Amino acid sequence: MACLPRISILLGRRVGAAVLLALPAAGAFAQAPAWPDKPVRLVVPYSAGGTTDYAARQIAQKLSDATGKSFFVENKTGASGTIATQDVVRSTPDGSNFLVTDTTYTMLPLLFAKLPWNYRSDLVHVTGIIETPVVLVVPEKSPFKTLQDLVAHARAHPGKLNFGSGGPASSTHLSAEVFKSDAKVFITHIPYRGAGAAMADVMAGQIDLLITAAPTAIPQVKGGRVRALATTGDRRLQALPDVPTFAEAGLPSYQVVNWFGLAAPKGTPAPVIEKLHALVASAMTDPAMQASMAQQGASYRPMTVRQFGDFVNKEVAVWAEAGRRAGLKPESSTGRF
Repeated sequence: MACLPRISILLGRRVGAAVLLALPAAGAFAQAPAWPDKPVRLVVPYSAGGTTDYAARQIAQKLSDATGKSFFVENKTGASGTIATQDVVRSTPDGSNFLVTDTTYTMLPLLFAKLPWNYRSDLVHVTGIIETPVVLVVPEKSPFKTLQDLVAHARAHPGKLNFGSGGPASSTHLSAEVFKSDAKVFITHIPYRGAGAAMADVMAGQIDLLITAAPTAIPQVKGGRVRALATTGDRRLQALPDVPTFAEAGLPSYQVVNWFGLAAPKGTPAPVIEKLHALVASAMTDPAMQASMAQQGASYRPMTVRQFGDFVNKEVAVWAEAGRRAGLKPESSTGRF
């Protein structure tokens, strides 16, 4: 847990004048209400039903319980998350507005030639919430029983199979693009307005496959509504012990992990940032919470505010390279490939 910064006051010769000048500010700070003093909005860039929404609602409930104040989720969809991000960037930086970020945030430079904000300076990346492997799922009635079966068919019939995603340049889209590159297959992209909607069409047999975060996939796999062919990670998921890893299924190069976190608009007071970071760390290291996350194929990696910010910046570089390997380039500032 990061410590609050110490404030040092250097007194010069005019001590009396300095003290008098400082008194109103100190008094005002002492009388300021403790955060949170109003409902806190967590903006999710996608529709309900996906892993980002799941992570947001989990942490919103924990923060509400810990503070006795209202932390609520607002789903604000569109333009691969840029609408929600711009909304938070432009919001009042008073500790009442936060963005629920995910892997997709670091992929946006691949989609848009120019973003309406600076990803390095317009947001403060406060903390990670969860990390999850991804799972490749197909409809329960799919003829493909193994990853090898699917890859062999896709290679023999280029463009005949399709995959769903949560939208252009979403983590579900680019995770599949990297899979195409690693597996040397061509399958057609069908974008949706969220991973939950894509999952619904996999369950209905309308699309051939989806690569999505484990918490989105696990309930549907266990419910017999989709079939999981492989999962990333160096070991099988506790929640899906019969599903092989991509390495076991013959594609060891494919290793994608999704992450989810919280970001604040530039100018949010440092004490608010530090308190939110501490509250999340406390919630996510609770043994009951960790046991619940394990059942969803998720985990929490402790990082300081600075470490998390550095991590996000590195992820931008990682996905830029992945996009280069997959041959992805934005055609224009509209974000269409």
